[in-house]
Amino acid sequence: MKFFSKKSSKKPTRLFFATDLHGSERTYRKFINAGKFYEANVIVMGGDIQGKLLIPIIKESNGHHRATLQGRVEHMASQDELTALIGRLDTLGFYNKIMDEEEFRAISADPKAVDKLFHEKARQKLSDWVDLAEERLNGTGIKCFVTGGNDDEWDVLSAIKREGAQSLIACENEMVMVDDDHSMISIGISTPTPWNTPREVSEGELGKIIEAMAAKVPDMDKAIFNFHDPPKDSTLDTCPMLDWTKDPPTQIVQGGQVVLYGAGSQSVRAAIEKYKPMLGLHGHIHESQSVAKIGRTTCINPGSEYGEGILRGCLVNFVDGEIQGYQMTSG
Repeated sequence: MKFFSKKSSKKPTRLFFATDLHGSERTYRKFINAGKFYEANVIVMGGDIQGKLLIPIIKESNGHHRATLQGRVEHMASQDELTALIGRLDTLGFYNKIMDEEEFRAISADPKAVDKLFHEKARQKLSDWVDLAEERLNGTGIKCFVTGGNDDEWDVLSAIKREGAQSLIACENEMVMVDDDHSMISIGISTPTPWNTPREVSEGELGKIIEAMAAKVPDMDKAIFNFHDPPKDSTLDTCPMLDWTKDPPTQIVQGGQVVLYGAGSQSVRAAIEKYKPMLGLHGHIHESQSVAKIGRTTCINPGSEYGEGILRGCLVNFVDGEIQGYQMTSG
């Protein structure tokens, strides 16, 4: 872990940050346990917490089951095989519903019914995650802050806003105190992507949202910007350039090499340069794990390998508006 020489009589706050879990049950359970494991006072889960797919599991007349996963039909002849499949789906962040042939045909013919079922499953998963956080973190003193991302739908995110919750705090579009001295503002929406995700706005609109949130910060020297979109051209946002005219979008290749570029937000970068917060927590670009300095601000994207059940994260120690050290983690 990298430390600077400035000392303080106060005990540093240790924050653990992970992002882009996309509904992965295994990865989320690791996240909830990370506070105790890493002896963190605060754990923050960045945006894109909703799963991406609903997989129907069809119960056949002979008692066996089948499901189509990533283009391949899988057959389960025993309860153990069915349990193993559901475990794989949980790790991938995919929801599932066991149904008979008749129900499968009926729901497949009704897109509105499919959408309704997906949203129900997504809300239930997040509600279960709140339950788990409340159970595991009760009495530990660990604060857990959670925000959505561009892939998360507003009605699904409502499931994490639970009145009376003691440990899991839904913090999007809020200013919260992570300790006695340091504040955090959180924004989960992003600028446009090739995927037309549920929560995207223009650069100009995102800039306005950031300005409104920044006005709530009591002391920028001790502030954390928890913005899902990373700052543009910061090394936190490097990914393949895509041809948006194709469906699905495809990687652009020049001279036999995939073209890489900074896909982050100029509005986010401009706000960091203007306000100079202590820390920036970002995600969105899974493959671009990095730490970068923009002026005095330490900006972090821990990356994501949620589909493998791997929790990528970053530990950050800070006190009196100064970063004392940081360390990327994986496990």
